[in-house]
Amino acid sequence: MILHFIFVIKEEDREKRKFEFEYIKKMGQFYKVWIKEKFGRDYEIQCDELITTPRSILQRLDIPTFIRDHEQRGKDIYHFYLTHFKPLWTDCTCDGYNAENFGLVYWQPLQGNDTLFLAEKNCTSVSHVLLHEFLRLLGHKKFIQEVHDIWTKHLFEQLEFEQYGEDFQKTDDKPMFLTMDTSQLNL
Repeated sequence: MILHFIFVIKEEDREKRKFEFEYIKKMGQFYKVWIKEKFGRDYEIQCDELITTPRSILQRLDIPTFIRDHEQRGKDIYHFYLTHFKPLWTDCTCDGYNAENFGLVYWQPLQGNDTLFLAEKNCTSVSHVLLHEFLRLLGHKKFIQEVHDIWTKHLFEQLEFEQYGEDFQKTDDKPMFLTMDTSQLNL
């Protein structure tokens, strides 16, 4: 099985956001380990850039555009789009969207070279959408509500995110990657 992270980036921003794409490649390898550990599934990870050019308001990029792209690339591959815009419609409070073998989140642009910012703002949202998909695959009937209940605890009840270092192991030191807490799920 393949999990393909696609960094959707404006053509004019490509050079200044190279650091983010390098982080995405490392994050992809982290999620390979995390998915195997949490869900017992082995995925090949691919990372790619999708360069966008200016469009008219009538050709605005949104979820239907990426669903078509996903279908053209192959529905049997899990495509995960990291976009430079918030979707017009979302079913998640993390500015994300999930469907079978399809994920999309708003990737917040980096401020400086702070990997902690990327972990807090983006890696957590990626874990949110991934949890939807893997709980769905495991047959959890309330997979959307379960994830949203935990997300709410992270945001409003000071539930800590799970912290992982560069070696992909849990850490109490400064993390490289952060994910939603999965201890309350029956995995």
